[in-house]
Amino acid sequence: MGEIDSMTAGDKRVLGVFAHPDDPEFFAGATFAKWAAAGADITFVLATSGDKGSADPEMTHERLAALREDEERAAAAALGVREVVFLRYKDGELFPTLELRRDITRMIRLKKPDIVVTTDPTVFWRGGGGINHPDHRAIGVATLEAVFPTARDRLNFIEHERDEGLSTHKVRTVYIAGAAEPTHTVDVSDSVETQIAALRAHKSQISDMDKMAERIRERSLDPAAPPEYPRRIEKFRIINLR
Repeated sequence: MGEIDSMTAGDKRVLGVFAHPDDPEFFAGATFAKWAAAGADITFVLATSGDKGSADPEMTHERLAALREDEERAAAAALGVREVVFLRYKDGELFPTLELRRDITRMIRLKKPDIVVTTDPTVFWRGGGGINHPDHRAIGVATLEAVFPTARDRLNFIEHERDEGLSTHKVRTVYIAGAAEPTHTVDVSDSVETQIAALRAHKSQISDMDKMAERIRERSLDPAAPPEYPRRIEKFRIINLR
């Protein structure tokens, strides 16, 4: 597996496209923190506001959505992310529709990212330890289709140019987080604690913060590193579109 230690020269704009609040932090928070510290301009796009993620019998969709949006803004700020955009699709009902692809394409054309980060649309389960949320697959499909060929080709969603003056854009690199078959690692030894600090903002979703922190530290340990020189990594499948 290859290793990416730093952002490629010129790759200073990053768009993270995910399904729910807390997805950016769980899937790639340490990498986002590392990039932000290096000066990257990062925007998160969240397709939903996570309006169904509660077992509280007194909770409503509206209150939960507002709460989780606030939590995500706080988490993103802890990572050093400059902007969070909520598309406000319904949680648990996300599909890779043309409407969703259009909205993501608009954000690509607006923000002109060098790097787009999203989740793996091929993952249905992880070994015997859990089923992947269908929204994670849907956002991965829609994002990859928006990156190529949609955002590149002018006549796709021509209203972006006609009504908003947005030009086409070619993304340089896609990072797929939570990939079934990762190709590269990022050394995040210096930013895992920032990721954990950001995750602490998601109080509505994490019942035991100390257990969460322990889990993040354990899962990020690089098994290839000698015990006397431990390091932490995040894994991605990287697609270069240059």
